[in-house]
Amino acid sequence: MKKSYIFEMPMKVRDYEVDSEGIVNNAVYLHYLEHTRHEFCEHAGMTFRSMHERGIDPVLSKVEIEYKTPLGLGESFISCLNISREGARFIFHQDIYNSSGKPVVKAKVACVTTVNGRLTRGDELVEAFAKYLSD
Repeated sequence: MKKSYIFEMPMKVRDYEVDSEGIVNNAVYLHYLEHTRHEFCEHAGMTFRSMHERGIDPVLSKVEIEYKTPLGLGESFISCLNISREGARFIFHQDIYNSSGKPVVKAKVACVTTVNGRLTRGDELVEAFAKYLSD
């Protein structure tokens, strides 16, 4: 059963994302999760290009991923996320569901922020994400 999310993005498995068994290669899910985070940032008003032009660069510090059900060629799915903050880290709670609503992937992705190459507390992004942050 799908829970409530602040951002959802429908996607579809492309032919080059599957292995010889016809299922999505495990590493491809990381691309789906990353693409969802990038689209969320744009939705929140901060593209990665605009952040970088200001010297702000979000950097992954940790990824935990649990694979539940494989996706296959041509299958539609939805990639969802919530965001919270733990100290200087932004935590993306990301889930992918197949078209039947079954969980495919559950992930927890931690990001830190650098400004002009120096690690910061991420305050530069809090304003953009404030209305989306959960406890």
